[in-house]
Amino acid sequence: MSTQKEILHFLHYNPSSSRVEIANALSEAPNERTLKRIIAECVKDGEIIVEGRGRATRYSLSPQALVLMPLDIETYFSDDIDERKVRDSFNYELINDILPQVNLFTSEESERLESAHIEFLVHMKTLSKLEYNKEMERLGVDLSWKSSQIEGNTYSLLETERLLKEKLTAEGKTKEEAVMLLNHKDALDFVLERPEYFKEISVKHIEELHEILIKELGVNSAIRKRRVGVTGTNYRPLDNEFQIREALECTCKLINNKTNVFEKALLALVLLSYIQAFIDGNKRTARILSNAILIAWGYCPLSFRTVDSIEYKKAMLLFYEQNNIVAFKQIFIEQYEFAVKNYF
Repeated sequence: MSTQKEILHFLHYNPSSSRVEIANALSEAPNERTLKRIIAECVKDGEIIVEGRGRATRYSLSPQALVLMPLDIETYFSDDIDERKVRDSFNYELINDILPQVNLFTSEESERLESAHIEFLVHMKTLSKLEYNKEMERLGVDLSWKSSQIEGNTYSLLETERLLKEKLTAEGKTKEEAVMLLNHKDALDFVLERPEYFKEISVKHIEELHEILIKELGVNSAIRKRRVGVTGTNYRPLDNEFQIREALECTCKLINNKTNVFEKALLALVLLSYIQAFIDGNKRTARILSNAILIAWGYCPLSFRTVDSIEYKKAMLLFYEQNNIVAFKQIFIEQYEFAVKNYF
């Protein structure tokens, strides 16, 4: 790891550190002059912010670096759950102060996404309405299958297709598994029947999608009134109904204020999962809402078909614990490119 990356990693876990503290933490500290130069370059690049003067000078990561600093996901999860140094409570500043300042995609990533979007628009010009509906049905099967598989559903892709098209359940599967898949189809149909409904989102929109996704599953559709834990992490979401609703409202405001549609969709995907507003169905709601935003603005929706479920969960846990979006952002970019090349 380069000295610059090592400094950024140290400040990620130790904000408001002095230059001496930074030097002492490095595996091979450079001389004082070189260290000053490296820190100055990081300040110039917007990765580090400076507080105080003289001996009172302290250094912290900038909001941009906090959210977007590369972290090696395999190295991170090589430590057991109780060994990882994590942000174990909800970060109020993330939605209100940090993310409004951050450009989530680099210029290179933006070019990749825009290139894929242009390709999608070219494809769309050649499709009849019948052909579009057929492709959307195919994507909907894949999305229902993968989104449910991430949540532990054991239906195969072929079994899912037969269920959604012919209403034939698979042998040896539970009724709840079939209902979960059928609810995904209903939620996507709800979105497609109102193509511009999700251009500007509200808590009402989120509650409507969630209610469809959890119907007949014995899940309370109301915003949580009690504490909930998340498997695999020591992060604990908010446990107050009024704070949860406020967090949702702030998330809607953040997404609506963003001008980049890809940022809107990505933020919906991670923040609804981060808030965990409901007893169950949060990540499913996040995936459908993210797609609803893409569809509303004329972009290609995602099926997530080639996502590895474990990698998806790891990327989500990294956001919970460190508020770092890099791993999840890569999933989003890859899935958008995949969807454009394989549907429509």
